[in-house]
Formats: sequence, C-alpha cells, structure tokens
Amino acid sequence: MADWAAVAKVVNDRMAELGMTQRELIERSKVAPMTIRQIQQGVDRKRNRNTLVAISRALGLPDEHLSRVAAESHPGAGGGDEAEGATIADLVRELAALRDRVDVIETRLSDRD
Repeated sequence: MADWAAVAKVVNDRMAELGMTQRELIERSKVAPMTIRQIQQGVDRKRNRNTLVAISRALGLPDEHLSRVAAESHPGAGGGDEAEGATIADLVRELAALRDRVDVIETRLSDRD
C-alpha cells in the first residue's frame, strides 16, 4: 500500500524549499488543481504514474522520485523517515553542487564576451 502522507510531505517540503506556490506547481506540472490538492493533503488514492512523473519534474526531482517515495515509505518498515530525509538531503546537496557548476560555466561564458 502506498504511503501518500510521505508523498505529500515530499511535495510540500520541496515546494517550500523552492518557494513554489500551488498555482506554479499546477502550471508547471499541468496536473489538475484538485489532484494537486489531494496529493498535498496525502489523500489515499491510487495515482497514475504519469501524474507523479509530471509533479516530480515540476519540482525538479527525478522522474520516479515520488513513485519511489510512495512505494518505499511504509509505516513501521523501519527507517522510512530517515531514508526519506537522507534522500532529500542528498538531492539538496546535489542541486547545490549543480548550481555551483552552472555559475562557473556562466562566469566563463561571460568572460569570453
């Protein structure tokens, strides 16, 4: 059984981290507002893989990230919250490193002009 509360936490935390509004998530993902609201609230309902992929992409996460969170986060499975926190922390570090690399590239390109 999928853990939609864990998916809601990842979505809401990522939106807050990015400063993204619900409207922006709807526009970027092209997912219906009611579906976004239900996912943000952790409503227990089977979701289409394409919906989760679209939301993951809109949040700058790997395509299968939300599907994995739903599948791997089982209450009582031991370490679910820790594993999720580690995954998010890893993604945040990876994103910061990528931003640094982009900054270096942009600086080099602007120096050429």
